[in-house]
Amino acid sequence: MPEEIIRTLSVDGVRYSYRVLRHDRGAGAAPATEPALVLGGALQGMYGWPQMDDHLGPAADVVTADLPGMGSADPLPPGPSADILRRAVLGIADDLGAPRMNLFGFSYGTAIAFGFARRHPERVARLALGGVPVHIGAAQVERWERGRALLAAGDQEGFAALAADALMCLDPERPVYRRELARRYVRRSFLHALARSPHAADSLHRALADRPDFSGGLSGVPALVFAGEHDTVTSPERQREFAATIEGSRFLTLPESDHWVVLERAVEVAELVARFFTEGPPASAPVSLPRQAGAPAGRTR
Repeated sequence: MPEEIIRTLSVDGVRYSYRVLRHDRGAGAAPATEPALVLGGALQGMYGWPQMDDHLGPAADVVTADLPGMGSADPLPPGPSADILRRAVLGIADDLGAPRMNLFGFSYGTAIAFGFARRHPERVARLALGGVPVHIGAAQVERWERGRALLAAGDQEGFAALAADALMCLDPERPVYRRELARRYVRRSFLHALARSPHAADSLHRALADRPDFSGGLSGVPALVFAGEHDTVTSPERQREFAATIEGSRFLTLPESDHWVVLERAVEVAELVARFFTEGPPASAPVSLPRQAGAPAGRTR
């Protein structure tokens, strides 16, 4: 069985933890690629990525984290959080003794991963970003303000329902694989996070208030950006435009999925990211999406 290690670190006095599922070195085989750090949404902690364990584990040390403000970590201090989160990621890399890491960021985690890659490109082997919230429209902002009011009134059930719906495409004319299953799972996940972490509500507020910086582009880091074709948080077109600011990047849309593509297409996403991290295709090579039975193939730019 792979060895699991939990380590606790601190940055500016804020305690946080990370988990390493070590590549099985029992047969003497070295990992095929650098450690892979997975950074998820505002309430996704270190135990929410079993599919990445399964698909990345045979090739690399898989690293997940409760960064400051998330899960079991201490709450974030007042003020902007981007810098402290970047330094928390750097702390993980240094504690691992890893000169470079593969980074996979999803949703809120894309801002952390992209910001770290811009600040420390020499420490990033490859960068995969999914569901990038490049642009949050007025309708989304209004929904989250209503969610904030529900939380303030103590209505966690109402908040979880609203939050799940806000992050999903509910248009019956736009097919989404496992839509209702994903919807129920997201609602339960929000409720679980709110019950487990005393500062979960504050973390959500911070995620909305801290406008991530996706400007400025990036060079020198092989990158893959992907989106669900029906993402209603930020359209695939805007995510494609963002991907174009990263030198040599590839962009891919996954069919019959929305912002929660990592749930609806969990196996495909895990295989896609694992293959990108282990093969590292050059910018001129197409990235092909593993097909699910009965589903059309993905689309690359």
